[in-house]
Amino acid sequence: MKATFCTRREFCALFLFLTVFVLISVLHHMDILEFQPKFNSTIIMPRVSTHPNEIRSFCTFQPLSPEDALEERLILDSTAWPETPLLPAPISLQQTSDPAHSTFTILPGRKGGEWHVGDQLEVMIQTADFQGRPKKSGGDFLLASLHNRKLEAGVAGQVVDHLNGSYSAVFSLLWEGDAQVEVILVHCGEAISVLKRLNREQPDRIYFLSLFHSGSLSETTLCNVCLRPTQPLCNYTDLRTGEPWFCYKPKKLGCDVRINHYEGGFKEKVLNANEEKLFQSGVNMKVYIRASGPASVTVLPQKEGQPQVKSSTVTSGPSGYYYQGVWRALGGTTFHEFSESAISQCLKGKVVHMYGDSTIRQWYEFLNAALPGLKEFDQHNPKKTGPHMSLDYANNILVTYRSHGPPIHFPPMDTRVLHYIANELDGLVGEPNIVVVFTIWAHFGPFPMEIYIRRLQSIRRAVVRLLDTTPGTLVFIRTANPRALTLSVTINYSDWYTLQRHKVLSAIFKGLKVHLIDAWEMTLAHHLPHDLHPPPPIIRNMINHLLSYICPQNGS
Repeated sequence: MKATFCTRREFCALFLFLTVFVLISVLHHMDILEFQPKFNSTIIMPRVSTHPNEIRSFCTFQPLSPEDALEERLILDSTAWPETPLLPAPISLQQTSDPAHSTFTILPGRKGGEWHVGDQLEVMIQTADFQGRPKKSGGDFLLASLHNRKLEAGVAGQVVDHLNGSYSAVFSLLWEGDAQVEVILVHCGEAISVLKRLNREQPDRIYFLSLFHSGSLSETTLCNVCLRPTQPLCNYTDLRTGEPWFCYKPKKLGCDVRINHYEGGFKEKVLNANEEKLFQSGVNMKVYIRASGPASVTVLPQKEGQPQVKSSTVTSGPSGYYYQGVWRALGGTTFHEFSESAISQCLKGKVVHMYGDSTIRQWYEFLNAALPGLKEFDQHNPKKTGPHMSLDYANNILVTYRSHGPPIHFPPMDTRVLHYIANELDGLVGEPNIVVVFTIWAHFGPFPMEIYIRRLQSIRRAVVRLLDTTPGTLVFIRTANPRALTLSVTINYSDWYTLQRHKVLSAIFKGLKVHLIDAWEMTLAHHLPHDLHPPPPIIRNMINHLLSYICPQNGS
């Protein structure tokens, strides 16, 4: 009877644990529903100071150690953006970069104008202002990519700022046939200056709320990484990681009766009318730049013994490229495509823990949809916030998702499910069948880079501890990706903020035994429009990339 009821003792224990866990979650969910925020809750708003000394100091945190401080400085220096023009008062749009007047030119290669697979194609970009005058300063944010729609091929280009109004874009030629150059002006340098100022002076332009409840009293107050010292604070700094988080103290309640966390909103009118002109969709924000001549080349097969045309402008190449709609990684493991059965076979006997924001939740949802045997336990947690758990009993696969700790702009979350990734990693019982996947970037755009570096340093220490304890644990990090931009999105989550965090994340984890899934290039190299949550073809390639590392011999 025991063998019939449960063939494996460990699964009996697992099901018993999950049953109790779900029951507790349901009861807990029912308990907190009564105390979700209402529209008529008392919200305590701060008195905002504009004193310059306060602006500089209210969002400053000291690194946790001298080593962290040194690394922070080195990373900030290595990822520093070129100097952007000083903003005249008032700002004149006419003197800023205009994509309609700017052009790019494909530079000649070998004699006869032939291009072969393995060569590098270099493009010179000349920016001009709205009056058609060549720009004399750098600092613009440009994206470049090479595509062949028929072949479903694409690769990201590397852009170099010459600091004089001209830029180079360098592409690796990786397929035979046509290759179409695309160059986009994301932001002019003056817009970058505004974005820098916003993060320096107004890191609280996006805000969060928490409900405090005790007996018949309820109060809602503002919360954030950084709060202006206009009234008493509740300090919720994490004792283990040192991650800072604060709420304004309720008038009639203590700090210990905070029951949830949720998105508050965005401050309106953080830009003046002239500054807003720097962020106009279709005018000067994420607009294509035209070619002054041909915009494409024909790539011929690679020739034996013929020296390749290489650019002296860049020394590194892309992380991969698309061909026939499939991502092909350059360097590292061989890329495989995985069918449903191959995914199940690859993950058989494994526990996959996913941590982060909604862009990693996409991966969790992809696996749930792709694997018929993977069934989600209904813990009655909101879809966006989680935590979530799915089990494939037949194949002994467990997949979990949990959001990272604040700042996170999600619907109401019980404070008891607000966990920092570092603490989660420290709580794992190391086993060789564990796979850890995480990302953390999308909610950090409005904050000073030092806060993001501090968070990543904390996570890295936990990763090192995990790998020291269980060297066989596989750790994967999904990097950031570009998205569609509007004015309201840009002032908090511009692609420029995202690119800077992509660079910092890559630098922090360089040299560790972890695998980075380069979501930035995988999105930029694809022909589909940019989206915070990339479309299914890109997600499928990301998952195949992940699985190719986990199961290098599998795939179809």
